[in-house]
Amino acid sequence: MTDADKRPAFSLVVSTLGRCETILALLASLQAQSFQDFEVIIIDQNDDDRLEAALADNRSSLNLRHIRTPGERGLSRGRNRGWRAATGDLVLFPDDDCWYPADFLSRIAASMASPHIDVLAGRAADEDGRSINGRYATTRQEITRANIWTTQIEWVVTFRRAVLEQVSGYDEDIGVGASSAWQSGEGQDIMLRVLAAGFRCVFDPSIVGHHAELNVTEPDRAMCNKGRQYGRGMGHVLRKHRFGLLSKMNWLMRPLAGAILYLPRNARRSHYYASVCIGRVEGIVGKTYCQ
Repeated sequence: MTDADKRPAFSLVVSTLGRCETILALLASLQAQSFQDFEVIIIDQNDDDRLEAALADNRSSLNLRHIRTPGERGLSRGRNRGWRAATGDLVLFPDDDCWYPADFLSRIAASMASPHIDVLAGRAADEDGRSINGRYATTRQEITRANIWTTQIEWVVTFRRAVLEQVSGYDEDIGVGASSAWQSGEGQDIMLRVLAAGFRCVFDPSIVGHHAELNVTEPDRAMCNKGRQYGRGMGHVLRKHRFGLLSKMNWLMRPLAGAILYLPRNARRSHYYASVCIGRVEGIVGKTYCQ
């Protein structure tokens, strides 16, 4: 058997900072996968050793590598560190607080048996299959610039490794923990660059991952701040990739309409949508203001 024959089909790269219990839930869902030909690479940005004991209990049951990078920050930076260390042909990037149904990897493996798919994306859902934490298309389709915002979420996207090599991975100036103000949008940014490079990307809504649902119905101050930070990231990607005025106005008017609609009956929800709108404006113009 050659070294290539020993390589796993999948490499799952988890960049993490500050969490422990949720990682254990993720690893438990991976142990339950019906398809077991994968490795897990944990990129640990913690300055302490909080993950050592937790990961030790999983090394005997998972093909797991723990790479410590104390002092480094940024989700995109961690993902890049991880995929470059990966050995699988297929690479995906679980969040450190998500988990997957038992048939998750087997569904992806079946779809990507076709050599004509370079990237396969799915959606976030609760355990009953209801979409959460975003708007998603309802039918299987090719991903394009026109539908880039409704056909993916970062931790339910699988890349062929050659695709990541071609586009040099994630932009480390975008995403949670980046040194810039653009704290989201790294998934759309990399997908747009992948499309520009000529690769075929497909969205399949039957492929789902699970995550806690964000509370935008009664959002607290932290959720409103997150909405503004994420809005900045989206606006930045719209500007970076030269989306037209109509597209920019579409993504500004949606949260503005929400802010107006909910103002008479739910001030906190109205504040959240206003925060998202302001953040998108900041990203589009490339300048942030006091929060």
